[in-house]
Amino acid sequence: MKKILFLHGFYASGQCVPALALRDSFEGRAEVLTPDLPMHPKEAVGFIRELIDREKPDLLVGNSCGSFYAQMVASTMGIPALLGNPHFRMTEFLKQRIGDHQYKSPRKDGKQDFTINEALIEEFAELEAIQFNDCNPCYKDRIWGVFGEQDTLAHFEPLFLEHYSHSFHFPGGHTPTAEEVRTWYLPLAEKMLKLL
Repeated sequence: MKKILFLHGFYASGQCVPALALRDSFEGRAEVLTPDLPMHPKEAVGFIRELIDREKPDLLVGNSCGSFYAQMVASTMGIPALLGNPHFRMTEFLKQRIGDHQYKSPRKDGKQDFTINEALIEEFAELEAIQFNDCNPCYKDRIWGVFGEQDTLAHFEPLFLEHYSHSFHFPGGHTPTAEEVRTWYLPLAEKMLKLL
């Protein structure tokens, strides 16, 4: 059975709507792993790399910050990736949100509160500066982007197309609904799995 690793957005968890919708949609056909990612970006990337080494997924699917991570690890670890509304400038996003927050979906460790501070923003800045350094021309066609036409948070399709070839649109916002995942993400993920 094929295996998919879903990487959620910054405010989300492995129990967010897109993760659950993807898992339900592939039930019986592919195993969809939906872990909670660490909040700190270097720790998150290390966690993702270890998980890929252990679980050997066939495809990465990300949303927002999860797509930021997926882009960085996909070509270096030899895995195709579907990047949903990738947020390639997380520092801009976080600078406007300094302070205390809560995750929008439950996390397995029970921690729902977190703080955005300058140290966290600096960590993201370090990764942002090198995020495309490992782009492999062989992966130009193996990393696809899907962009919500009503997305008010991330507008990085032009930057994506500087590095990759396949870009798709769907009529939704930044975080896809369960229905949008089934209608737009699922067929693209299925197509990518068939191309393996």
